[in-house]
Amino acid sequence: MLRSEERRVGKVKYEGEEFILVDTAGIRKKSKVDWGIEKFAVDRSIQAIRNCDVAVLVTDAVEGITDQDKKIAGTIVDAGKAMILAVNKWDLIEDKQSSTINKFEQEIEKAMPFLNYVPKVFISAKTKQRLVNLYKLSKEVYSESSKRISTSLLNKVVLDAVSINPPVSIRGKRLKLFYTTQVKTNPPTFVLFINNEVFLKDNYVKYLENKLREAFGFKGTPIKISAKEKKEKK
Repeated sequence: MLRSEERRVGKVKYEGEEFILVDTAGIRKKSKVDWGIEKFAVDRSIQAIRNCDVAVLVTDAVEGITDQDKKIAGTIVDAGKAMILAVNKWDLIEDKQSSTINKFEQEIEKAMPFLNYVPKVFISAKTKQRLVNLYKLSKEVYSESSKRISTSLLNKVVLDAVSINPPVSIRGKRLKLFYTTQVKTNPPTFVLFINNEVFLKDNYVKYLENKLREAFGFKGTPIKISAKEKKEKK
């Protein structure tokens, strides 16, 4: 999924594999979208995101991260799609030094911290710089999104994480995690079986997500974690 003014579909072969590329219309704030052709284009863009295997969000190195970029990024994450962030027009950045990419990555992290798991590639559509990397990364992040973890290994990692950093108690009671299972892929989706959903806080879910990423990678793909209550055996 590329930021553009038109929607185009093309096929490219790379290392014996065929890639179908969909170039979408830009997505602006709803308040700025006119009814008619533009709204139809935006709807088609959102549908393209929902239908794709890997979304490539193209930002402008000169313009920097915009509100539109953040909106599209959020749409991709909500759709559960594997993702690559491509910074275009890198050839126009003058006086590049060894630290220039690091500084730009820090700006991305500050503007969109929720994309810390997404690989970034600095490209030039004009000079073709690093464009081939998009195909390699697309295969990689799609593989990560399709990854399935065995239940035994998954539970070892999660229970070790709980042991290292137990949940805080609430009114003298504490979250108990009985076991974890992966219920689907694309994106990897996990269910925690616990004693009471009241005790499972967002920051602890984020902690468990980070531990899953440390153990299994999941580069470029969102992770979804939900919980189900399970009665304790007496």
